[in-house]
Amino acid sequence: MAKWIMVVDDDTANLKAAGSILSKNNMRVTALKSGRALLNYITENGAPDLILLDIMMPEMDGFETLEKLRELEKNLDIHEIPVIFLTADEKTGTETRGFEMGVADYIRKPFNPEVLLRRIDNVISTQNEMKNLKSEATIDKLTGFLNKSATNNELAKMCIEKTGCLMMIDLDSFKLVNDIYGHEMGDKVLISFANIIRETVPKGSKYGRIGGDEFVSFCTGVEDEAIVADITKQLNEKLVKSAKEMMGEDMSIPLGTSIGAILVPKHGNDYASLLKLADKSLYVVKKNGKHGYAMYTTELFEEEEDSAVMDINTLSEIMGERNIPNVAMQLDMEAFSYVFRYTTRYFIRNSINSSKVLFTLEQAEGSDPTAYKNCCDEFGNHIRESLRKSDVLTRSRFNQYFVMLTDIREEFVGKVIDQIIDDWNNASSSDAKLDKSTVIIKYESDYVRNDDTVTPVKMKADIALIADSSADVDFIMGVLGKYGITVHHLSSREDFYDYVHNADRVPSLILLELNLKGVHGFKVIDTLEEMGGDMARVPIILLADADSDGQEVEGLTKNKVMDFIKKPFEEEILKVRVNHILELAALRKKYRILGYEE
Repeated sequence: MAKWIMVVDDDTANLKAAGSILSKNNMRVTALKSGRALLNYITENGAPDLILLDIMMPEMDGFETLEKLRELEKNLDIHEIPVIFLTADEKTGTETRGFEMGVADYIRKPFNPEVLLRRIDNVISTQNEMKNLKSEATIDKLTGFLNKSATNNELAKMCIEKTGCLMMIDLDSFKLVNDIYGHEMGDKVLISFANIIRETVPKGSKYGRIGGDEFVSFCTGVEDEAIVADITKQLNEKLVKSAKEMMGEDMSIPLGTSIGAILVPKHGNDYASLLKLADKSLYVVKKNGKHGYAMYTTELFEEEEDSAVMDINTLSEIMGERNIPNVAMQLDMEAFSYVFRYTTRYFIRNSINSSKVLFTLEQAEGSDPTAYKNCCDEFGNHIRESLRKSDVLTRSRFNQYFVMLTDIREEFVGKVIDQIIDDWNNASSSDAKLDKSTVIIKYESDYVRNDDTVTPVKMKADIALIADSSADVDFIMGVLGKYGITVHHLSSREDFYDYVHNADRVPSLILLELNLKGVHGFKVIDTLEEMGGDMARVPIILLADADSDGQEVEGLTKNKVMDFIKKPFEEEILKVRVNHILELAALRKKYRILGYEE
């Protein structure tokens, strides 16, 4: 299918030039002369694959158009359309602003046709890859619903932003289908029921599968119990009809569905809390004949033995800490998530900065697994005792601790982390089982600003720089080093190969000088592809001379080449383009991890 590109520019000559280039390369082109026309066209005709958007336009410039486009996408419940800014403006500040707003790329006019085509192709390919990775990470493969992890994320947002009804939906007697007709038939019933939910709940609702035969849906705009009753009736009737079509009219399994429902925001807007109350309502249905629904009300679950009135002092004593220990607060993941969400909102409202830190303890090669696990257990106690009372932590995995440092200045974050690690390494232990040589401590941090200042580069990362020009190397390391990025300089192909075979971690990004002495950068890329594994997935930014349009086109055809920066390098351009690719790489990694876990 031909790619659909919208070109938005108030200059007719530019529209014709871009339209001609794209049309000759088998792309469907829609030319529009203003941001307002773009928004109206998408509302009426749907979303293209990509938008080429001029910045300097009368009435509504490219920045305002992009901002309104993102609002429109949310209202229409469509994915974010990738946008490439087109501009003749030489000011670096516009490029910074564009990337901060989420543009996919930035091309200066007059553009080279081949470069334009290659960058369009790269952006669309990256977008499609992200969609596929996100789908694998968030979609239940059997039903096409959101999986459990994605359901929690998406429905949590809806509970905050929308009015409606959260429903726990459970299949009654489903186990008998598997027992009598087999698991293949069971899968068919689940797929059919998922389709029934899709066609029955109101438009704009979202739904997910959170267990074998357990589903949850946020039904947008449902505020009336009568609608819940009607949805329940339809689900039960359609399910039985579908099951008999698949298993025969003599199917005697008492299949049906039970629903526990709760109105939002009438009973709050915290998804985890609402889900528990909906589950309680579902239990009421299960106890009383199934195939029905129960709406949560406070009266329904009011227990007489707990109805005694207490005064404020009694309640404070029950809930308060009589002796507050001089250590950080450690919570389990569920409790931590509530505290994290609340404090995040509080910090934003009160302009308080904070920092997130993730400690990961890796097992040293050849060390004893039991001793390693003992160290993982003890490291949490060490963190707790090292931090302030106001800091909070949780154990996210057996070898990971997630820490929130509250009300802290950015320059002190590194000092706190270094102190924790130094104290751990230097402190003697009376526990014979605690062999600290079994662990390698690694960490990543993310400083969260809630005041009026801005952190220029959001991502902390390790970058491999392969370049042999000392002036360029000094400039790049100086710029990126200012923003907390670790740069490993490798002056030759041999140095790089030695690095990739012996480094303790794969770099987040490779900056590759195209015209290295003794070897062309393209040869290095080909060798990386042949290596396979994690190294072959590392994104690459090529660094080249100013008169290198032909090399830019060829370079952008290479797998994993994400960008191309020409000399002379400018600090602002280097900074924002490196940050842009690091953010894409982090998102890609996140989806891969989620997909693996699910």
